[in-house]
Amino acid sequence: MAEEHSYDLVVIGAGPGGYVAAIRAAQLGLKVACVEKERSLGGTCLNVGCIPSKALLESSERFAEISSGLGEHGIETAGVSLDLGRMMKRKAKVVTTLTRGIAGLFKKNGVSSHFGHGRITAPGTIEVQGSDGVVKLKAAKILIATGSRSADLPGVEVDGESVGTSTEALSYPEVPQKLVVIGAGVIGLELGSVWSRLGSQVIVLEYLDRILPGMDEETAAIAQKVLAKQGLDLRLSSRVTSAKKKGSGCTVEVEGSPAIDCDRVMLAVGRVPHTEGLGLDSIGVEVDSRGCIPVNDAFETSCAGVFAIGDVVAGPMLAHKAEEEAVACVEKIATGYGHVNYDAIPSVVYTHPEIASVGKTEEALKEEGAKYRKGVFPFMANGRARALGSAEGQVKFLADAETDRLLGVHIIGPQASELIAEAVTAIEFGASAEDIARSCHAHPTLAETLKEAAMAVDGRAIHF
Repeated sequence: MAEEHSYDLVVIGAGPGGYVAAIRAAQLGLKVACVEKERSLGGTCLNVGCIPSKALLESSERFAEISSGLGEHGIETAGVSLDLGRMMKRKAKVVTTLTRGIAGLFKKNGVSSHFGHGRITAPGTIEVQGSDGVVKLKAAKILIATGSRSADLPGVEVDGESVGTSTEALSYPEVPQKLVVIGAGVIGLELGSVWSRLGSQVIVLEYLDRILPGMDEETAAIAQKVLAKQGLDLRLSSRVTSAKKKGSGCTVEVEGSPAIDCDRVMLAVGRVPHTEGLGLDSIGVEVDSRGCIPVNDAFETSCAGVFAIGDVVAGPMLAHKAEEEAVACVEKIATGYGHVNYDAIPSVVYTHPEIASVGKTEEALKEEGAKYRKGVFPFMANGRARALGSAEGQVKFLADAETDRLLGVHIIGPQASELIAEAVTAIEFGASAEDIARSCHAHPTLAETLKEAAMAVDGRAIHF
């Protein structure tokens, strides 16, 4: 007979949505368990996503800077070499430290962990198939937070080695001489940048006529020019019909163009909800045409007592969006109130320079017929950016033409991922561009670009 345990809440999935939900629910006094099919906590984000990719982005950027970017500072270097194995060990250490940290947080908050494949067999019942057999969990509430997986593309034969996804691209044993990246979205451009900095010839194939679909077009156009100047071979309007292993390398076929022979292929055409094998049919829950689980304002599915958050529900597939939904969902369960402001969810691309945005794009405002005013300030006019030697890009503010309420902020430039936090706070509190313009910003700082862009909304930027 299977071992049986009872809980107030069982969370399926220990990624950013799942582990945050489990911890917050425990803080609110619920008896909580978290089910995870992998042996380490943290989900895709910590193990094969956000964290390892940022570790490699940081290491590769330092390598590129030391190799060729310090001359203007009067620093001459010679004999710089790459120890890829050591770089990968550092990445692994960063990941291990953080995943162990989650285990410590679970212990501190009294969250039970069950490792194995979790499947809902009936309302309030989950069976976990682990290495030691089956464990049955009974729960008053169930929360699905199983995240997403890399999307497939017809004709692309993923073998996990020569032709792979971002997972494999995080751990190549050597720098590919030629790497083809399929998809010019966030993941493709970030990891393409990593291997380009480390010495690979990187070709990025994108089906659309632009990079970074869904992002503010003006900002994306600037990014395209900057990345091309850095050496990424960006080929737009390219429809990949086939990619497969060929001998010791790969071959990629593109409609209307010659085939491309390369060492490795990375498929990065987006992600899809990971809902397979959850037993949704046993509780009458169906996914929509995009594979997402429909939920109401309380994140509850069509089955009472079963909830879903993060990548398995509609909206941007972002770790911090999942975390916000996690807190809102369990607080709703425990206290009756929980809310997420989806207009204040930032998005970041960790290329160099970084790209960050929050709120509406200019294209969305035009499509809505909204009346707005725009303020732009370039980093080349910012003293701190000049001192850093990183003055490419701009800050763009979009504000309501009548109320001046901030509608969107789009940044491409140094430390954009940190700068966007001020804009997120402003939008969350319903601030106006004038509120930012009237706030004193320390000098010299990169943050002054936000003040100047806010002032530019009213046509009174000082330094440009």
